[in-house]
Amino acid sequence: MTDQLIVMPDDTVKPILGAIGEAESTLDICMFVFNDEDFLAAIIAARLRGAQVRVMLNSARRGGLTENQQAHTALQAAGIQVRDGHPKFDVTHQKSIVIDNKKGIIQSLNWKAGGAYAARDYAIVTTRREEVEEMRRCFDADWMRDDFLVREGSRLVWCPENGRHRLTSFIDSAEHSLIVQNERYQDMAVIECLVRATMRGVKVHILTRAPHTLKPDKVLEGASGLRILHDVGAKVHTMRELKLHAKAILADDKYAIVGSINFSPGSFDSRRELAIETSCRGVVERLRVTMKHDWSKSIRIDLSELGVSHDLQRHDELIARSGAEDKAVGFLKSDNLG
Repeated sequence: MTDQLIVMPDDTVKPILGAIGEAESTLDICMFVFNDEDFLAAIIAARLRGAQVRVMLNSARRGGLTENQQAHTALQAAGIQVRDGHPKFDVTHQKSIVIDNKKGIIQSLNWKAGGAYAARDYAIVTTRREEVEEMRRCFDADWMRDDFLVREGSRLVWCPENGRHRLTSFIDSAEHSLIVQNERYQDMAVIECLVRATMRGVKVHILTRAPHTLKPDKVLEGASGLRILHDVGAKVHTMRELKLHAKAILADDKYAIVGSINFSPGSFDSRRELAIETSCRGVVERLRVTMKHDWSKSIRIDLSELGVSHDLQRHDELIARSGAEDKAVGFLKSDNLG
Protein backbone atom coordinates (compact mmCIF):
# COMPACT_ATOMS: atom_id res chain seq x y z
CA MET A 1 0.00 0.00 0.00
CA THR A 2 1.70 3.18 -1.20
CA ASP A 3 1.09 6.88 -0.80
CA GLN A 4 0.44 9.19 -3.73
CA LEU A 5 2.06 12.61 -4.05
CA ILE A 6 0.33 15.49 -5.82
CA VAL A 7 2.68 18.31 -6.83
CA MET A 8 1.33 21.77 -7.52
CA PRO A 9 1.22 23.43 -9.96
CA ASP A 10 2.56 20.56 -12.08
CA ASP A 11 -0.35 18.17 -11.53
CA THR A 12 -3.07 20.86 -11.28
CA VAL A 13 -6.01 20.32 -8.92
CA LYS A 14 -7.58 17.67 -11.19
CA PRO A 15 -6.44 14.70 -9.05
CA ILE A 16 -8.09 16.24 -5.97
CA LEU A 17 -11.27 17.16 -7.83
CA GLY A 18 -11.30 13.65 -9.28
CA ALA A 19 -11.06 12.09 -5.83
CA ILE A 20 -13.99 14.23 -4.62
CA GLY A 21 -15.90 13.13 -7.72
CA GLU A 22 -15.49 9.49 -6.66
CA ALA A 23 -17.10 10.02 -3.23
CA GLU A 24 -20.10 7.73 -2.80
CA SER A 25 -21.14 7.79 0.84
CA THR A 26 -19.25 10.36 2.94
CA LEU A 27 -17.06 13.40 2.48
CA ASP A 28 -15.42 15.21 5.40
CA ILE A 29 -13.48 18.37 4.52
CA CYS A 30 -11.37 20.69 6.65
CA MET A 31 -10.16 23.87 4.94
CA PHE A 32 -8.43 27.09 5.92
CA VAL A 33 -9.45 29.22 2.91
CA PHE A 34 -12.25 28.14 0.58
CA ASN A 35 -13.55 30.34 -2.22
CA ASP A 36 -12.85 28.28 -5.36
CA GLU A 37 -15.89 27.68 -7.57
CA ASP A 38 -14.64 24.36 -9.01
CA PHE A 39 -14.24 22.81 -5.57
CA LEU A 40 -17.58 24.25 -4.48
CA ALA A 41 -19.28 22.68 -7.51
CA ALA A 42 -17.58 19.31 -6.90
CA ILE A 43 -18.69 19.20 -3.28
CA ILE A 44 -22.27 20.18 -4.09
CA ALA A 45 -22.32 17.50 -6.81
CA ALA A 46 -21.25 14.90 -4.22
CA ARG A 47 -24.16 15.94 -2.01
CA LEU A 48 -26.61 15.77 -4.92
CA ARG A 49 -25.63 12.19 -5.70
CA GLY A 50 -26.32 11.20 -2.10
CA ALA A 51 -23.07 11.54 -0.18
CA GLN A 52 -23.23 12.83 3.37
CA VAL A 53 -20.99 15.90 3.33
CA ARG A 54 -19.52 17.83 6.24
CA VAL A 55 -17.29 20.87 5.79
CA MET A 56 -15.30 22.49 8.59
CA LEU A 57 -13.95 25.94 7.77
CA ASN A 58 -11.63 28.34 9.54
CA SER A 59 -13.78 31.09 11.02
CA ALA A 60 -11.26 33.94 10.69
CA ARG A 61 -7.57 34.67 10.49
CA ARG A 62 -5.73 35.75 13.61
CA GLY A 63 -6.15 39.40 12.62
CA GLY A 64 -9.91 39.00 12.22
CA LEU A 65 -10.12 38.66 8.42
CA THR A 66 -12.93 36.36 7.30
CA GLU A 67 -12.67 34.68 3.89
CA ASN A 68 -15.05 31.73 3.92
CA GLN A 69 -18.48 33.26 4.44
CA GLN A 70 -19.53 33.03 0.78
CA ALA A 71 -18.63 29.34 0.60
CA HIS A 72 -20.29 28.77 3.98
CA THR A 73 -23.54 30.27 2.70
CA ALA A 74 -23.47 28.41 -0.63
CA LEU A 75 -22.75 25.06 1.01
CA GLN A 76 -25.55 25.48 3.53
CA ALA A 77 -27.96 26.43 0.75
CA ALA A 78 -27.09 23.11 -0.94
CA GLY A 79 -28.02 21.17 2.19
CA ILE A 80 -24.44 20.55 3.30
CA GLN A 81 -23.46 20.61 6.97
CA VAL A 82 -20.98 23.42 7.61
CA ARG A 83 -19.29 24.34 10.86
CA ASP A 84 -16.44 26.59 11.98
CA GLY A 85 -13.30 24.95 13.32
CA HIS A 86 -13.04 24.08 16.99
CA PRO A 87 -13.01 27.39 18.92
CA LYS A 88 -10.21 26.21 21.20
CA PHE A 89 -7.82 26.79 18.29
CA ASP A 90 -6.84 30.31 17.29
CA VAL A 91 -6.95 29.16 13.67
CA THR A 92 -7.96 25.96 11.89
CA HIS A 93 -5.14 25.76 9.33
CA GLN A 94 -5.54 22.06 8.51
CA LYS A 95 -6.34 21.29 4.85
CA SER A 96 -7.63 17.74 4.44
CA ILE A 97 -10.29 15.48 2.93
CA VAL A 98 -11.62 12.09 4.05
CA ILE A 99 -13.50 10.25 1.29
CA ASP A 100 -15.85 7.34 2.05
CA ASN A 101 -13.74 6.59 5.14
CA LYS A 102 -11.33 4.90 2.70
CA LYS A 103 -9.06 7.66 1.41
CA GLY A 104 -7.44 10.64 3.10
CA ILE A 105 -5.82 13.64 1.43
CA ILE A 106 -3.41 15.83 3.43
CA GLN A 107 -2.39 19.03 1.71
CA SER A 108 -0.72 22.41 2.00
CA LEU A 109 -2.83 24.17 -0.62
CA ASN A 110 -5.97 26.12 0.14
CA TRP A 111 -8.98 26.07 -2.14
CA LYS A 112 -8.45 29.65 -3.09
CA ALA A 113 -9.39 31.12 -6.45
CA GLY A 114 -7.40 33.70 -8.36
CA GLY A 115 -4.12 32.06 -9.31
CA ALA A 116 -3.42 30.36 -5.99
CA TYR A 117 -2.65 27.10 -7.77
CA ALA A 118 0.43 28.59 -9.43
CA ALA A 119 2.32 28.17 -6.14
CA ARG A 120 4.53 25.25 -5.10
CA ASP A 121 2.28 23.10 -2.94
CA TYR A 122 1.92 19.42 -2.15
CA ALA A 123 -0.77 16.94 -1.20
CA ILE A 124 -0.37 13.33 -0.09
CA VAL A 125 -3.07 10.70 -0.54
CA THR A 126 -3.19 7.82 1.93
CA THR A 127 -5.44 4.76 1.81
CA ARG A 128 -4.08 3.15 4.97
CA ARG A 129 -7.12 2.19 6.99
CA GLU A 130 -5.72 3.23 10.38
CA GLU A 131 -4.67 6.67 9.09
CA VAL A 132 -7.97 7.41 7.37
CA GLU A 133 -9.75 6.36 10.56
CA GLU A 134 -7.51 8.64 12.61
CA MET A 135 -8.27 11.58 10.30
CA ARG A 136 -11.98 10.90 10.59
CA ARG A 137 -11.74 10.55 14.37
CA CYS A 138 -10.01 13.94 14.69
CA PHE A 139 -12.57 15.50 12.37
CA ASP A 140 -15.38 14.10 14.55
CA ALA A 141 -13.71 15.38 17.72
CA ASP A 142 -13.24 18.91 16.37
CA TRP A 143 -16.73 18.89 14.85
CA MET A 144 -18.27 17.92 18.21
CA ARG A 145 -15.84 20.14 20.22
CA ASP A 146 -14.42 17.09 21.99
CA ASP A 147 -10.84 16.16 22.89
CA PHE A 148 -8.71 14.19 20.44
CA LEU A 149 -6.03 11.64 21.30
CA VAL A 150 -3.29 10.94 18.77
CA ARG A 151 -2.83 7.29 17.88
CA GLU A 152 0.47 5.95 19.18
CA GLY A 153 2.91 5.12 16.42
CA SER A 154 0.95 7.06 13.82
CA ARG A 155 2.59 8.60 10.77
CA LEU A 156 0.20 11.54 11.10
CA VAL A 157 1.55 14.72 12.70
CA TRP A 158 -0.96 16.86 14.57
CA CYS A 159 -0.74 20.35 16.01
CA PRO A 160 -0.97 21.31 18.73
CA GLU A 161 -0.77 17.74 20.07
CA ASN A 162 2.64 16.48 18.91
CA GLY A 163 3.75 18.63 15.96
CA ARG A 164 6.79 20.34 17.46
CA HIS A 165 8.10 17.10 18.98
CA ARG A 166 7.67 15.19 15.72
CA LEU A 167 9.31 17.87 13.56
CA THR A 168 12.28 18.40 15.88
CA SER A 169 12.83 14.64 16.29
CA PHE A 170 12.69 14.26 12.51
CA ILE A 171 15.35 16.95 12.02
CA ASP A 172 17.51 15.48 14.78
CA SER A 173 17.43 12.09 13.02
CA ALA A 174 18.92 13.41 9.75
CA GLU A 175 22.42 12.08 9.04
CA HIS A 176 23.44 13.49 5.67
CA SER A 177 21.01 16.03 4.18
CA LEU A 178 17.93 18.14 4.85
CA ILE A 179 15.99 19.99 2.17
CA VAL A 180 13.37 22.25 3.70
CA GLN A 181 10.58 24.16 1.99
CA ASN A 182 8.62 26.40 4.35
CA GLU A 183 7.39 29.97 4.41
CA ARG A 184 8.36 30.72 8.00
CA TYR A 185 11.33 29.98 10.25
CA GLN A 186 10.26 31.55 13.53
CA ASP A 187 10.04 28.68 16.02
CA MET A 188 13.25 28.57 18.06
CA ALA A 189 13.02 24.85 18.82
CA VAL A 190 13.01 24.07 15.09
CA ILE A 191 15.78 26.60 14.42
CA GLU A 192 17.93 25.05 17.16
CA CYS A 193 17.49 21.60 15.62
CA LEU A 194 18.44 22.91 12.17
CA VAL A 195 21.50 24.58 13.71
CA ARG A 196 22.52 21.32 15.41
CA ALA A 197 22.05 19.44 12.15
CA THR A 198 24.28 21.92 10.31
CA MET A 199 26.93 21.81 13.04
CA ARG A 200 27.13 17.99 12.94
CA GLY A 201 27.78 18.07 9.19
CA VAL A 202 24.32 17.62 7.70
CA LYS A 203 23.93 19.56 4.44
CA VAL A 204 20.98 21.87 5.15
CA HIS A 205 19.26 23.59 2.22
CA ILE A 206 16.48 25.98 3.19
CA LEU A 207 13.99 27.40 0.73
CA THR A 208 11.87 30.22 2.10
CA ARG A 209 10.12 33.43 1.05
CA ALA A 210 11.51 36.95 1.01
CA PRO A 211 11.28 38.97 4.26
CA HIS A 212 8.67 41.37 2.85
CA THR A 213 6.13 38.52 2.69
CA LEU A 214 6.05 38.34 6.49
CA LYS A 215 3.72 40.46 8.56
CA PRO A 216 5.42 43.71 9.63
CA ASP A 217 5.66 42.65 13.27
CA LYS A 218 7.22 39.29 12.26
CA VAL A 219 9.97 40.53 9.92
CA LEU A 220 12.58 40.84 12.68
CA GLU A 221 11.75 37.41 14.08
CA GLY A 222 11.70 35.70 10.69
CA ALA A 223 14.86 37.34 9.36
CA SER A 224 16.72 36.65 12.62
CA GLY A 225 15.97 32.94 12.48
CA LEU A 226 17.21 32.72 8.92
CA ARG A 227 20.33 34.75 9.77
CA ILE A 228 21.20 32.31 12.54
CA LEU A 229 20.91 29.40 10.13
CA HIS A 230 22.94 31.20 7.47
CA ASP A 231 25.66 32.10 9.98
CA VAL A 232 26.23 28.48 10.99
CA GLY A 233 26.51 27.33 7.39
CA ALA A 234 23.01 26.41 6.22
CA LYS A 235 22.22 27.58 2.69
CA VAL A 236 19.19 29.91 2.58
CA HIS A 237 17.51 30.65 -0.76
CA THR A 238 14.22 31.94 -2.16
CA MET A 239 12.41 30.86 -5.32
CA ARG A 240 12.51 32.99 -8.46
CA GLU A 241 9.85 31.45 -10.68
CA LEU A 242 7.20 30.15 -8.29
CA LYS A 243 5.59 31.35 -5.10
CA LEU A 244 6.48 29.02 -2.24
CA HIS A 245 3.53 27.84 -0.17
CA ALA A 246 4.66 24.28 0.54
CA LYS A 247 5.45 23.02 4.04
CA ALA A 248 7.72 20.02 3.42
CA ILE A 249 11.00 18.62 4.71
CA LEU A 250 13.08 15.82 3.19
CA ALA A 251 15.76 14.00 5.20
CA ASP A 252 18.60 11.94 3.70
CA ASP A 253 16.54 11.50 0.48
CA LYS A 254 14.65 8.77 2.38
CA TYR A 255 12.05 10.33 4.67
CA ALA A 256 9.70 13.30 4.39
CA ILE A 257 7.06 15.24 6.29
CA VAL A 258 4.45 17.06 4.20
CA GLY A 259 1.41 19.00 5.35
CA SER A 260 0.11 22.36 6.55
CA ILE A 261 2.59 23.19 9.34
CA ASN A 262 4.58 26.42 9.21
CA PHE A 263 7.64 26.66 11.47
CA SER A 264 6.11 29.26 13.76
CA PRO A 265 5.14 29.09 17.45
CA GLY A 266 1.48 29.73 16.64
CA SER A 267 1.34 26.79 14.26
CA PHE A 268 2.72 24.41 16.87
CA ASP A 269 0.95 25.76 19.95
CA SER A 270 -2.47 27.12 19.08
CA ARG A 271 -3.53 26.07 15.57
CA ARG A 272 -5.09 22.91 14.25
CA GLU A 273 -2.57 21.56 11.72
CA LEU A 274 -2.01 18.23 10.00
CA ALA A 275 0.98 16.67 8.23
CA ILE A 276 2.14 13.16 7.44
CA GLU A 277 5.53 11.45 7.62
CA THR A 278 6.30 9.13 4.73
CA SER A 279 9.11 6.93 3.49
CA CYS A 280 7.18 5.73 0.44
CA ARG A 281 9.83 5.36 -2.26
CA GLY A 282 7.81 6.90 -5.08
CA VAL A 283 6.73 9.90 -2.99
CA VAL A 284 10.22 10.53 -1.62
CA GLU A 285 11.85 10.26 -5.03
CA ARG A 286 9.42 12.69 -6.63
CA LEU A 287 9.85 15.09 -3.73
CA ARG A 288 13.63 14.84 -4.11
CA VAL A 289 13.47 15.62 -7.82
CA THR A 290 11.00 18.48 -7.33
CA MET A 291 12.88 20.05 -4.44
CA LYS A 292 16.23 19.85 -6.21
CA HIS A 293 14.68 21.39 -9.31
CA ASP A 294 13.28 24.21 -7.17
CA TRP A 295 16.68 24.71 -5.57
CA SER A 296 18.32 24.95 -8.99
CA LYS A 297 15.90 27.76 -9.86
CA SER A 298 16.41 29.63 -6.56
CA ILE A 299 18.67 32.47 -5.49
CA ARG A 300 20.46 33.25 -2.25
CA ILE A 301 18.71 35.66 0.11
CA ASP A 302 20.73 38.61 1.32
CA LEU A 303 19.98 38.47 5.04
CA SER A 304 22.19 41.37 6.04
CA GLU A 305 20.44 44.36 7.59
CA LEU A 306 20.97 46.24 4.34
CA GLY A 307 19.71 43.31 2.26
CA VAL A 308 16.50 42.94 4.28
CA SER A 309 15.96 46.70 4.17
CA HIS A 310 16.41 46.75 0.39
CA ASP A 311 13.92 43.88 0.02
CA LEU A 312 11.31 45.76 2.05
CA GLN A 313 12.04 49.00 0.22
CA ARG A 314 11.71 47.44 -3.24
CA HIS A 315 8.45 45.85 -2.20
CA ASP A 316 7.06 49.10 -0.80
CA GLU A 317 8.05 50.94 -3.97
CA LEU A 318 6.25 48.41 -6.14
CA ILE A 319 3.15 48.63 -3.95
CA ALA A 320 3.24 52.42 -4.03
CA ARG A 321 3.53 52.42 -7.82
CA SER A 322 0.57 50.07 -8.14
CA GLY A 323 -1.51 52.28 -5.86
CA ALA A 324 -2.20 49.46 -3.39
CA GLU A 325 -2.07 49.77 0.36
CA ASP A 326 0.57 47.86 2.26
CA LYS A 327 0.86 47.43 6.00
CA ALA A 328 4.63 47.26 5.80
CA VAL A 329 4.97 50.88 4.66
CA GLY A 330 7.09 52.72 7.17
CA PHE A 331 8.50 49.56 8.78
CA LEU A 332 11.77 50.11 6.90
CA LYS A 333 12.31 53.34 8.81
CA SER A 334 12.04 51.65 12.18
CA ASP A 335 15.01 50.47 14.24
CA ASN A 336 13.63 46.93 14.53
CA LEU A 337 16.01 45.40 11.98
CA GLY A 338 19.15 45.80 14.03
